[in-house]
Amino acid sequence: MLSIRPISDLRNRFSEVEEEINKKSKPIIFTTNGQASMVTMSFDKFSKMAHLDYIERALDEADSYAKRHSENLTHKDVFSKINAKVNG
Repeated sequence: MLSIRPISDLRNRFSEVEEEINKKSKPIIFTTNGQASMVTMSFDKFSKMAHLDYIERALDEADSYAKRHSENLTHKDVFSKINAKVNG
């Protein structure tokens, strides 16, 4: 379940907010005048989300490359090329 709190809790109850974020490992939505204004989350959660975003962008880039180039490589071809670069 989402946690929604007023923005004043960041100032008045920071330790409590920080503990909630880290223990529940879920983001907290903060509101200003009843409207969502920002979201906070643990650094661990952010890192995982950023990593997933990186993977998604890399896959999108690979899809785009595949559409522009007709060359198809087998699993063996790919790993042979990688091994050649790694091993000199």
